[in-house]
Amino acid sequence: MDLCATIPAFDLYNERWPILTHIPSRPPAKFVHDDGDRVGKAIDSIVSNGVIVSGGSVRTSVLSPGVVVHSWSSVERSVIMDGTHIGRHAVVRDAIIDKNVRIGEGVEIGVDKDDDRARGLVVSDGGVTVVGKGQEITK
Repeated sequence: MDLCATIPAFDLYNERWPILTHIPSRPPAKFVHDDGDRVGKAIDSIVSNGVIVSGGSVRTSVLSPGVVVHSWSSVERSVIMDGTHIGRHAVVRDAIIDKNVRIGEGVEIGVDKDDDRARGLVVSDGGVTVVGKGQEITK
């Protein structure tokens, strides 16, 4: 999460410390819709290639390749791993979501920690909700 800071302790943009890795061939990130409360945007966040923010809001978060954030949804202070889909009107807050997770329409993750625990999700002592790989979370 420190990477989202204006001046992070570890700067990914420091040319003297190149990142040597294989980057999968994906299109650039895309932000679509600008209609009233349906605006695709990301603020103070890191957004990878292949991400689509379609009318949703992302703040202080890290989105890995292939993540889709659907209309009227909100992602805040979270790390979302590859291939995860966040449904319309969903809220993800203070969470780590593993790969290939499907969060259904209107679902709230990280908002009510007791609800998260009742769903069988792990909540850390620091209040971070964790959703394991490949899960599908519906109401």
